[in-house]
Amino acid sequence: MALATPNALGRPRIGLIFSKKNVRRAVDRNRLKRITRESIRHRQHRLPAVDIVLLARRGVQELDNEVVHRQLHGMWRRLEREANKRTHHASAAPTSQR
Repeated sequence: MALATPNALGRPRIGLIFSKKNVRRAVDRNRLKRITRESIRHRQHRLPAVDIVLLARRGVQELDNEVVHRQLHGMWRRLEREANKRTHHASAAPTSQR
């Protein structure tokens, strides 16, 4: 699960929450963090300036690396689409004149 909010930095930032309650083994938490950081590093030039918090759900450690990459890729694409939609609607909004 990912939460995002705009920031004023001009680049995306990420916060990772992989609790021991949801991902028991440290090796699994570290693997997921490594995959996530790599994924965002490859997509950072396309992502909007947002702060992203990524929360791990139970059972995510059972997924193989390729599936995790695909899910992250899908999340980044949705985030790009939403940001483009927001930008498009903001620029297309009519301005009131007095």
